Amino acid sequence: MKKAQEISSFFYSQYFAEGIRITLGSIIPIIVCALLGEFEKGTLISLGALIIGLSDTPGAPQHRKLGMYYCLLLSAITILITAIANDYLYIMTVILAVASFFFAMLAVFNSRAATVGMMGILVMLINIDGKYSFQQELVYLGLFIIGALWYMVISFSLMQVKPYRLAQQELSETIVQVADFIRLKANFYDLKINPDENYLKLVEKHISINQHLENVRDILFQSKRSIKDTTLEGRYLTLIFTDIVDLFEQSMTTHYDYSAIRNKYADSGLLEKLKNTIDKIAHELDNIAYRLNAGKRPTPIYDFSKEIDKLRMAIDQYDKQNNSNSIPLKKLAINIRSIVKHIAEIYRYSQLKASEMPKYDNIQTKKFVETDILNWQKFKDNLSLQSSVFRHAMRMSIVLSATFFLFQIFNYSTFTTYWILLTIMVILKPGFGLTKERNVQRLIGTTLGGIIGGIILLTVPDTTLRFAILIIFFLIAYSLFRINYIMAVMFMTPYVLIMLSFTGMNTFEMAKERIIDTFIGGTIAFLSSYVIFPNWESLQIKKNMYHLLVANYKYLAQAILMLSDRKISATEYKLARKEVYIASANMGSTFQRLLTEPKWRQKHTKEVNRFVILNHIFSSYTATVLTQMFNTENQYFTKEHVRLVLKSLSNLEQAIRALNLHESQQIEFIKSFDKQFTDTSNEDTIIITEQLQFLAKISGDLQKNVADIATKEI
Repeated sequence: MKKAQEISSFFYSQYFAEGIRITLGSIIPIIVCALLGEFEKGTLISLGALIIGLSDTPGAPQHRKLGMYYCLLLSAITILITAIANDYLYIMTVILAVASFFFAMLAVFNSRAATVGMMGILVMLINIDGKYSFQQELVYLGLFIIGALWYMVISFSLMQVKPYRLAQQELSETIVQVADFIRLKANFYDLKINPDENYLKLVEKHISINQHLENVRDILFQSKRSIKDTTLEGRYLTLIFTDIVDLFEQSMTTHYDYSAIRNKYADSGLLEKLKNTIDKIAHELDNIAYRLNAGKRPTPIYDFSKEIDKLRMAIDQYDKQNNSNSIPLKKLAINIRSIVKHIAEIYRYSQLKASEMPKYDNIQTKKFVETDILNWQKFKDNLSLQSSVFRHAMRMSIVLSATFFLFQIFNYSTFTTYWILLTIMVILKPGFGLTKERNVQRLIGTTLGGIIGGIILLTVPDTTLRFAILIIFFLIAYSLFRINYIMAVMFMTPYVLIMLSFTGMNTFEMAKERIIDTFIGGTIAFLSSYVIFPNWESLQIKKNMYHLLVANYKYLAQAILMLSDRKISATEYKLARKEVYIASANMGSTFQRLLTEPKWRQKHTKEVNRFVILNHIFSSYTATVLTQMFNTENQYFTKEHVRLVLKSLSNLEQAIRALNLHESQQIEFIKSFDKQFTDTSNEDTIIITEQLQFLAKISGDLQKNVADIATKEI
């Protein structure tokens, strides 16, 4: 049932919608022009639609439109310059070097600018053959612009007709990722699963969740229509998103000393009940995501009030039999109830009318969105070997221009040169690990795709049927492009071979050449990432550690505000939480890429691995403590609470200073705290004390771990 739901969800997803959009934009011109006897013109129009379509990545409508406008403008200029310089090898080589550098440097602004830059390089490589006259190139430019405008009409129309569809799809994907995160949390209560391995999976999932959360924020909060709209759909999606973020934080707060819990309750049967209940919550979230993606109002599957009552009764029964008080398990049941409340709220929203929807603060939402302005000072600031983007741009420039020049000197075929350059462009990434990963994916996908294409050409002589297969493969390839690169290339390769078969080329020879060219291009890209301005992830480790420690320091510092009886702004608290999520995701992804680098670069990975795990525990436990303190009356805070918070902050400060980065001078560290406390206490006082004691211990372990790493060369 779940598998069928996953397949069905894919056809409702943004990835499939993106595939359909690009397919319509690219295939319709070919069909129309083929019927008019102008197949070649159709392919040129199709190329314009494809290039603009690939630049149309998810985001706020205004950002998507600007991205497409810039892509069209830069592509048109690139085609024109290439057409003028094509007959002059030395000039073309220099232009390729300069253009590749400039386009790769656009990544300093944001991911959309990076994609537009990649399309600029791609357009130049496609037109670098020099086999057309300048007049023919101008005709080609006109056809390219027609194709680009045709795709933009399709995309703009869909934005207008279904303004919230992309937000729906991205939010649905986010909920699925949060559900997976909660399943991983449930695994801590499974005695058969290794906790350390599960921690690393949690960090990996956290990276994915953070990316999707940022995408949803961008789509919802930077869209003028979403901000101003008072319709049911606009408010509905925003409210669900707010609850999902809070639910995710609540799942982070359900964090305890799992080793102690496992040891104490291993034979009680309670751990199995906990895992079963948490798994049901994840399944409930999957149901919400599926219904939301399908454009349907979700309805509950489970009655969690009964589930939680059964769990509490089981805990109480265990305590009576063993004359104990299982406070951690009781707190966990309370946290589960809080998570369930967010789920209940989401279901409640689906029953409300627009006028009944709670209002949200439009001004505050803007603070949660990164505003990437095309600030050319930022471009200039990155013109340094200290910048990973600059090193990548230099590498891209040198490798593409040198390969082009040498292959032209030795009179390689134009088609061979094009595929090799294209392979280098696609495979070459800022980091060695990413380049290595994309290289393997490209080689596997191209080889399998070449075999599939050859089989189709041998067994399917009918051109109509071949064209139908071409459309299907095109759709699948561009639907999978952002989620499974191997599969995307595997379907893209036979699509290209079938397309070439309509031009009368020897497609079997082309299939063999393409596989060989991919291996050549992949080898060049791999070697260049190793020797030309290499960008080792290990060099970024300490910087990412620093940013994560600072984010955790500022997050825990919220506790001082609570202890001083100051009213905490919900917005400022959530912004501090967001910074921790982003820094954690960056650190986790950097560590993952570090593990793909050569063994001689992987120094002290055990220590870094421990840092990643300790930081995840610290961040989660900080969220646990802050939530507990937020729900406790001020009169139950004590001097011991202050002492323990200051101790944890002091440990973090020492860790930050140990990294010896100049930026640490800009942080205002908290040194002391003055306030009179009463001796009033209750159960909350005891719980907070125990939680802060554990936090102080973890921060101490973290400080020792960082001090150890700081003295070593990574």
